[in-house]
Amino acid sequence: MITVRLMEEKDVETVSVLEQEIFSMPWSKQAFYDTLQDSKAMYLVALDANAIVGYCGVYDIAGEGDVMNVAVAKEHRGKGIAYQMLSELFCLGSKKGIKAFTLEVRAGNAPAIHLYEKLGFVTEGIRKNFYEKPIEDALIMWKR
Repeated sequence: MITVRLMEEKDVETVSVLEQEIFSMPWSKQAFYDTLQDSKAMYLVALDANAIVGYCGVYDIAGEGDVMNVAVAKEHRGKGIAYQMLSELFCLGSKKGIKAFTLEVRAGNAPAIHLYEKLGFVTEGIRKNFYEKPIEDALIMWKR
């Protein structure tokens, strides 16, 4: 059974390890600590038997939520964890006054794009060469 809760400082070590495993240009531990101190940021973790298996976050920028760091451990993908985390994130964000959500996703990341479309996002633009390692365009998606 997956549970989702707000990220706490005690989670940063585990989240940082996952971040290093998943992303080619990962955030530092300090970046996560700093983010947890930012009143405009909200991060969630997903737990399976008290072990962190995923995390995601959002920054509130004048009532628009910039979705960040959506990640699920490789061995836990395909189980609906990202959908559960993001659904909770959007619910909590809406309660805090976020009216719309946006994100960037690698143009070649079909599973993520499908997930975001399932959650109500639509592609509204492209950022050329947005990603590095490897260089790839980003789709700009919005949920309004």
